[in-house]
Amino acid sequence: MTYRVAMDIGGTFTDVVAYDETSGTYRAAKAPTTPGDLAEGVFASLERAVEDPAAISFFVHGTTQGLNALLERKGARVLLLMSEGMRDVYHIARGNRDRMFDLHYRKPVPLVERYATAEVGGRLDWRGEELRPLDEEAVRAAARRAKDEGFTAVAVSFLFSYVEPAHERRAGEILAEELGEDVMVVLSHRVAGEWREYERTSSAVLDAYTGPVVRRYLGRIEERFAERGLGVPVQVMQSSGGVVNAAFARRHPLQTLLSGPVGGTMGGVAAAALLGRPNAICVDMGGTSFDVSLVLDGRPDISNEGAADGFPVLMPLVNLHTIGAGGGSIAYAEAGGLRVGPESAGAAPGPACYGRGGTRPTVTDANAVLGRVDPEWFAGGHMTLDTGAAQRAVEGLATELGLSAVALAGGICGVANAKMAQAIRTLTVEHGLEPREFTLLAFGGAGPMHAVEIARELGVAEVVVPRFPGAFSAWGMLGTEVRRDLTRQFFTSGDALDGAAMASALDALGIEGRAVLGEQGVPVGLRRVEHAVDMRYEGQDYTLTVPLDDSAEPAAEGFLARVSARFAGLHERRYGHATPGAPVEFVTLRTTALGGSPDLAPAGYAPEAGENPWAGRVKPVFFDGASHETPVLRREHLAAGEEFSGPAIVVEATSTTVVPPDAHVTVDANGFLVIKLGGTA
Repeated sequence: MTYRVAMDIGGTFTDVVAYDETSGTYRAAKAPTTPGDLAEGVFASLERAVEDPAAISFFVHGTTQGLNALLERKGARVLLLMSEGMRDVYHIARGNRDRMFDLHYRKPVPLVERYATAEVGGRLDWRGEELRPLDEEAVRAAARRAKDEGFTAVAVSFLFSYVEPAHERRAGEILAEELGEDVMVVLSHRVAGEWREYERTSSAVLDAYTGPVVRRYLGRIEERFAERGLGVPVQVMQSSGGVVNAAFARRHPLQTLLSGPVGGTMGGVAAAALLGRPNAICVDMGGTSFDVSLVLDGRPDISNEGAADGFPVLMPLVNLHTIGAGGGSIAYAEAGGLRVGPESAGAAPGPACYGRGGTRPTVTDANAVLGRVDPEWFAGGHMTLDTGAAQRAVEGLATELGLSAVALAGGICGVANAKMAQAIRTLTVEHGLEPREFTLLAFGGAGPMHAVEIARELGVAEVVVPRFPGAFSAWGMLGTEVRRDLTRQFFTSGDALDGAAMASALDALGIEGRAVLGEQGVPVGLRRVEHAVDMRYEGQDYTLTVPLDDSAEPAAEGFLARVSARFAGLHERRYGHATPGAPVEFVTLRTTALGGSPDLAPAGYAPEAGENPWAGRVKPVFFDGASHETPVLRREHLAAGEEFSGPAIVVEATSTTVVPPDAHVTVDANGFLVIKLGGTA
């Protein structure tokens, strides 16, 4: 037997899904994440899914190493090289205020202090033509400074390098000569070959700041896998929803920034296709965080720019909204009121009910007090929960607030649910999308426990819990293609458009994209490219990305009218209005190279035989403060087509699904739990 394996390393648990290429069946497992040495948790979970690592034919994983280094401010010491006279671009940043009415708002503290910014002589104009040659001695002086002062990364961001990168390339050659491989060198045009000086510089700094951490991590993982007999390259999930091999990820570490959570979005795309639901809200609730993303018209919601902990970044990435709300989120009293998160108990010590020394109440402890977990068969029976410890932790805070333990436990879950519902509104209502028109796809170890209550608050009528929900992000990675995104600036007004020149530029990007796929080992027959162009109305600042296809060939007659109409339609959908016939401008050409989609042929869903799912025990569970006698069902014994109404608790190896009294469940042909809500707003 051979296996395709995907792994998601979270803050609390490490999840793995293995696909048996012979039988077409899946196997999922999880183990606690080991922060001191992540490899321990990796192999503990892997051993529960695959007996022999040598049988693995494909391995992909998501990592949050770069993101964690950024959030915890544990990245590299970065020396920033800027064009002479432009030293303060990074620190001036933008003058806009992101949160207009937040009196406590402060811009993020820059990752590079001003003293660590060096100016380098030499200048190109906006066309990329050289005005003054590069001051190579200034670059060598910066290299000596990096050595002497212990900088572990150097970022280079020169004016107009996105048009002509010659000066940056030469600076990179000099830095490599002087510093060797001990210091990481990042050139802005390789990270983000696009206009906007501050955003491009910020992207280069982020790459330099997180890069050494990601490089060390990937190197260790590859070494440890080689020691265990894994003979295939390690693949890594990208923020854009595609995969690349670890060698490429080491050269472009910023691409892995949202590596872990994005797997859930891509799984959402696959699940939405199986369900026939083109629009889905994907919610991933783990032990530490709650991630929201969208599937729109059957495709992941991807933006060409975004922000990471307040810093702009120019690269394609799935639109994710993350808050500190997970099973490990700690509840506490503040000013006489109840607060939940964002502080988390993490994997160590974890919630009080884990029995590892935790004493402060968490969301998981609240669910244990309410009876919504099976303490004897948690995480597939690999953990036994200490419900007494959960009761003591919750009672301590309940006494402080003058409540009963059950009332406080319900309040903890209610506060967490309200925070998560608001996070969903951030990606939907605030962008003109109505949540009621979506299906809520719930996954993560804790997502199915809270999904129905979150949906009710949003007025969503249907919740779907896929198979292996606690390892769903890993499942989503299994069917993901190799992806590379390429850009080229193409500033021109619609009236001055040279269609032949645009077509030639797109052809060149396509050739480059296919070549990059070849470097990733994608066979020629599986390589393809998709083109798009960033457009705006004349006088606008920001753009919309307009997909191009065979019906929109730039050199063809009528191209301008067709692409302008397509742009107007997108503008109407995004902003609620459009101005057909108004002059337009073209800004950036974009090419996405895709390939290597695996030919998976999973076997049809079939329950495990030998046990009646209704033969399990019944236990008291609290809903809305009242106790209900509730059956505890083992999900692997539920057959396709089976229906039942709540209340019910459905347990499985990677998660627990809570079905309140007014909900109805159908097991569909894929083995998904489709939950219809009663009494939605």
